[in-house]
Amino acid sequence: MSRREVLRRAGNGAGLLGLATVLSDAGLIGGLARAAALDPMAPRPAHARPRARNVIWMFMNGGPSHVDTWDYKPELQRSHGKELAGFDKRTGFFTDSVGPLMRSPFAWARQGQSGTWVSDLFPHLSRHVDRMAFLHSCHTESNNHSPALFMINTGSTRMGFPCVGSWVTYGLGCEGRNLPSFMVMSDPLDRGLPKGHASNWGAGFLPGVYQGTWLRPKGEPIDNLRPPSGVDEAGRRAQLDLLAELGREHREASPVADELAARMESFELAHRMQSAAPEAFDLGREPEDVRRLYGLDQPHCRHVAGQCLMARRLVERGVRFVQIYSGGMENQRSWDGHEDIVGNHRGFARETDQPVAALIEDLARRGMLDETLVVWGGEFGRLPVSQKGSNPGRDHNPHAFTYWLAGGGVRGGVHHGATDELGHKAVQDKVSVNDLHATLLHLLGLDHERLVFRLNGRDFRLTDVAGDVVKAVVG
Repeated sequence: MSRREVLRRAGNGAGLLGLATVLSDAGLIGGLARAAALDPMAPRPAHARPRARNVIWMFMNGGPSHVDTWDYKPELQRSHGKELAGFDKRTGFFTDSVGPLMRSPFAWARQGQSGTWVSDLFPHLSRHVDRMAFLHSCHTESNNHSPALFMINTGSTRMGFPCVGSWVTYGLGCEGRNLPSFMVMSDPLDRGLPKGHASNWGAGFLPGVYQGTWLRPKGEPIDNLRPPSGVDEAGRRAQLDLLAELGREHREASPVADELAARMESFELAHRMQSAAPEAFDLGREPEDVRRLYGLDQPHCRHVAGQCLMARRLVERGVRFVQIYSGGMENQRSWDGHEDIVGNHRGFARETDQPVAALIEDLARRGMLDETLVVWGGEFGRLPVSQKGSNPGRDHNPHAFTYWLAGGGVRGGVHHGATDELGHKAVQDKVSVNDLHATLLHLLGLDHERLVFRLNGRDFRLTDVAGDVVKAVVG
């Protein structure tokens, strides 16, 4: 090789990625766009002033019943046992099990200065209603779990599209360089993953580097988190540099090898995580009073408490997007209360109420709630009619469900939209999934119409060709 070739090769690879980051942090190279071309995870400016920097999405997998949680319907209480005139039995999933209207079996009371109606499922969260903005008129496109999960996570009922966390990471990059920007925690009680599994946090057609990192519920949260025995720091660095050089040569021959670039970045990130992640995952470093606040001393909610506390530690360390799933595969193993709505919802609410409330309280105490957006909701709601059985439940309802947002630039104590008097359908200021996504991106400083990725001659976006920001909940 000539001296020119030697110098050209010596300046590329992982060393150049590191140099770009150092120079960018020092303000010595022009613009983040240029750094992003060298490093896909480089922090990038938002389209507008962001109100939130991080998102923690508490996903109530299975479809919590809005008429039993946050959307009080006095008329439903009065109409118990009556038939719902004109009801389409195909609205839910089990067409042969449709019963009459069923009142909420839970006690309700007004809470906070906002006078928000809350069922007795949430004695801890009810103390924070004045920090929450409620979207009571959400609706979606499917009454089936898998497509509804894809819809709420990716904006499409079909597989293969990037999820919200991937779009956010693609648009903003990663603030902390030693941990993934997008992390996911599933239900840890042997209930399985949500339907659709990892597609719910996949990057779709975006480069693979933007996909969510799933934390294993038991044991080591990530494979190979500890450095291998017998290999010192210098040896591991030499291995990564060699891989980077081989990868660079391959990319020169095939410039479209995006998956290889993503894999190389994952190797570099894994190397950095072996130092940073064990400390971030170590909840024993937290004071005892904080651990009790979350409920780590309570057997019934210890698992969710650990996940919520870990989420706070992760966003403190620059993780951009955290999603926590309560509930697993289906039916009684999730918020899918087809049978025994009382036992189902009371059990899952008891697991999540104190930890989620503690998360809001802890973020507020640390001055982090203003820049951390907390999201609560599932893939759809439940019907006001009963699903027949020895212990009645409720079937799926794509026409109405409630989400609430807290922190991150949200107006607290606000109620937007409404369902009809029985909670059957959203009827006032309806909020589509596209609208919800547009609002989340807006709070992060991203314009959903400008956050695009070009594929096969078309510009794709999370909200496709729809979506309006729900300005009523934006502070």
